[in-house]
Amino acid sequence: MANMKEIAKMARVSLGTVSHVLNNSAVVREPVRLRVLEAVQAAGYQPSQLARGLRRDKTNMIGMIIPDITNPFFPAVVRGAEDVAFSNGYRLILCNTDNDHSKELVHLNELRTYLPAGLIVIPSNFSDLTTQAESYRRAGTGVVCIDRLPKNWSGDSVTADNEEGAYNATRCLLQFGHTKLATITGPLHLTNAKERLDGFKRAMREARLHLAPEYVQETTFDKQGGYSKTLILLRLIPRPTAIFAGNDMIALGALLAIREAGLRCPEDISLIGFDDLDLAETTNPSLSSVSQSGYQLGTTAARILLDRLEGDKGPAKHLVLETTLKIRHSVAAPPGAPRRNRASKGRRSTKPGLAEERA
Repeated sequence: MANMKEIAKMARVSLGTVSHVLNNSAVVREPVRLRVLEAVQAAGYQPSQLARGLRRDKTNMIGMIIPDITNPFFPAVVRGAEDVAFSNGYRLILCNTDNDHSKELVHLNELRTYLPAGLIVIPSNFSDLTTQAESYRRAGTGVVCIDRLPKNWSGDSVTADNEEGAYNATRCLLQFGHTKLATITGPLHLTNAKERLDGFKRAMREARLHLAPEYVQETTFDKQGGYSKTLILLRLIPRPTAIFAGNDMIALGALLAIREAGLRCPEDISLIGFDDLDLAETTNPSLSSVSQSGYQLGTTAARILLDRLEGDKGPAKHLVLETTLKIRHSVAAPPGAPRRNRASKGRRSTKPGLAEERA
């Protein structure tokens, strides 16, 4: 591969002139600039982004750290961030932590050596980014956390309205006539899991329904966790007639456990998830879910980060995105109660802030 010295020789100019043309750092006469660009194209020259970064103290790279690349929710978040980054001349580097904080720290420490312009982080389990983020910020690197917040986080963040979404889902089950409700939460040291449990409990309190501890099961945000905890719930007396799952992957595991137990959803047990993954429409029955836009989470975080890179020195931004409740065929009245008409579409609640759609 040709280097800048060879480009300068081919274009019959100085090395400094080549640098000025490639970095747009000084005005170069048009005939000379075109000669340099022709030499660059002929030689197939590619400038080193790392070398540029060393001169400028940062590259055009944005690091993005996510907890689980196999979770179908996160690719949309990444896509949203990458679309905004790419359209503004930045390139996204993706790191996966497997929800392991020690692996997250390795990524954070190694990314620093590549001089990224910014970081977008979905924190891992038990994450505490305060020290690392402060180190990045002192170096002029922006940091935005999304989806969930690490301990003691005071920087920029973008999350969904988890509590309100869970509250609306639970209230919907109550409106269908359910009084024996249970929930399967994600890990409660994660802020999004705790907020969703808070929304569930708030709706139960307003309905003046007692919630015994065994009707709240905590697990991992995955299908296996939902499956194993649903089996526990199905053995309770009285058995719950409705389950609110902390995310759609938990709900998928719950569907499998209900089916293997010889029960039917929604005839015996109603079910609502959270995230509204694309596959929610293809399950049998189709899964009701609280819809949050992963793509919007990613684009919003990237725009905040770009504002910081362009000089925004204002106070930390904490944006909370609205959710929408989508009712499909996994919800019905409890056994023995009159069934609500499933054919109605597009119905919206009269309560401000609650959007309920029939899909």
